[in-house]
Amino acid sequence: MKRSEEIMEILEAYDLTGSLRAAAALCGCDHKTVGLWVRAREQAAGEPLGLRGRSRPVTGPFLEKVEELVDRSHGKIRADKAHERLVVMGYLGSERSTRRAVAQAKHRYRQKHGRRTRPWIPEPGLWLQWDYGDGPVVGGRCTSLFCAWLAWSRFRVVLPLWDRTLPSVVMALDRTLRRCGGAQV
Repeated sequence: MKRSEEIMEILEAYDLTGSLRAAAALCGCDHKTVGLWVRAREQAAGEPLGLRGRSRPVTGPFLEKVEELVDRSHGKIRADKAHERLVVMGYLGSERSTRRAVAQAKHRYRQKHGRRTRPWIPEPGLWLQWDYGDGPVVGGRCTSLFCAWLAWSRFRVVLPLWDRTLPSVVMALDRTLRRCGGAQV
């Protein structure tokens, strides 16, 4: 953004030379910048340049409808579909403005209705976890190692299994629970 002194220098140079390129050479800027400020002066017609406030968004009167569309679709509506509905209602803004409004409405919807997750914090001795590992070859046959451990504990159980079928796993879990005191003997 140019300061008001720079804008005045650009306009004075243009008034002196009458040429965009010559004024740009005098001021040390691009000729397109000179053209921008000359057109702005012509359009302003007596108003100070560069002081005009930004116009209010065109979506303002339709924000309530955008919020309603996002709520009814549970945050799934696409901006192009919302734009089609707003145009039917008399909306004159661009599709880009609608995209921005829908994106903001979806963000607010996700903050309000988003998934609440809590981290899983295992309590000591409460959770038994288990997994498999590759075991040694015994008599030409591959074995699996059943490895179980209690969360936040040094208690570990490693049992060799011939296979990972349900009866083998139930037997390994039974032995593990008996060793750690989790099942009655």
